[in-house]
Order: sequence, then C-alpha cells, then structure tokens
Amino acid sequence: MRAVLFFCFFAAFLNCEDKQTKKKNTPKTEVEKPIKKVVEEDSNEEPEREFPKLNSRSAMEFFLEYDKHHKENKVRLTTDFGEIDILLYNETKFHRSNFIWLTKQGYFNDTQFYRVIDNFMIQGGNSDDVKTARKRGYIGKYLLPPDTKRGFKHDRGVISMPSSDIRNPHKLASPYEFFIVCQKGGAHFLDGDYTIFGHVTRGMNVVDKIAAVETDDGDWPAQNIYIKKVEIID
Repeated sequence: MRAVLFFCFFAAFLNCEDKQTKKKNTPKTEVEKPIKKVVEEDSNEEPEREFPKLNSRSAMEFFLEYDKHHKENKVRLTTDFGEIDILLYNETKFHRSNFIWLTKQGYFNDTQFYRVIDNFMIQGGNSDDVKTARKRGYIGKYLLPPDTKRGFKHDRGVISMPSSDIRNPHKLASPYEFFIVCQKGGAHFLDGDYTIFGHVTRGMNVVDKIAAVETDDGDWPAQNIYIKKVEIID
C-alpha cells in the first residue's frame, strides 16, 4: 500500500508561519493516468455509457445540470472504525454535486483513508486497488475550480477538497479525494486554498480514532483503513 501510493502521489506542502517548525502540513494528492475501461475481447467498441466521460471542460456543465435535479446533501461513510455522517453545503454546488454523483456511482466504496495526521486531518478517497483506478479511468480525468469565498473556515469537522498536485497554481480541486479536519481549534491556515463543501454531523470520535493510528514517516497508516461504502441518507 505505502509503496504504491508513494509512487503515485505528488507531495504538496505550504510554507508555515509557525516560527518553531517553519512548515505546515497540507492536504496533498496525485494526478492519475486514466485507465481504459475493460471491454469484451470480441468487440473493439466501448459499451454504451449511461453518462458522458468527463474532462475539466465538460465537468462544470455536467454538474451544473446535475445540481438542478439532484438535491441530496447528506451522506454516510462506513469505515473500519465506524460511521461518519456528513452534511454537504448547497452553497458549493459543484463540489456537493460531484460528491453526490460519485457516491451514486459507487466510486468511494472500498477506497481508503491513505494519509492521516493526528490533530490535523484525515485524507481519503483513493486506493492501490486496480478497481479504483479503473473507476477513475471510466468516469474521466477532470478538476473542479476552487470555491473558497463562501465564508466557510477550516474549522474542526469540516470536509474539504485537496488540490490536484504541486504544479497547480490555481488550486484546482481533485474531485475524487477529500479530507476532514480534526485539528482542535481548526486549521485556518488552509482557508482560501481549499474548497470546504460540508461538515461532520456525527462521528467525529471515529475521525479522531482514524487520525490517531500508527503511521510511518510519510503519514501513511501502518495498516489499511478502508471506507467500506459511502451512501446517501435522509
């Protein structure tokens, strides 16, 4: 798990105003190479799709239309450590719609919390399982623009979306991944750089348990922490 993720992910760090450490931990993610969906060996054509393959240009129009017809805003993450309920914000409609849509596609099922830092945040939505890479390849490779001026702060318990990689001056968001802040007092040095699109309504004790697990020097959990499923709730 750790070897694969180290190979796949680019590290992104912000300078810290903390005079003691001179560094601040920040969410980081990767840019994936899409993997083509497997088709029948006796056919050269991809099966008929239920939805278009997304890219960064088509995603905005897709989610703008999706938002008109899909207003769900409550989800439940079932993890190895218990359940986490989250309320998604209508104000950040593209990011809410993206998370709801990916949930309905079953994308998050069997992904992992692959980076955790005690009293800071837990980051999930990826996996070294080839099935996750195939899901991404089929759905499409796209980024979402930041939406950071809604008045939300990186308080303890918020869910936010990391930017795609270190070479991303506009902080475009990686749609497949997310992080939950567990830092006491919040992690406000992240404000303005990452889009907050919801907050935990139940299960912060689960978030804290995940954040406290043993990790290596790269913040990778010593044992895999699975998101067994993500589902929409009333």
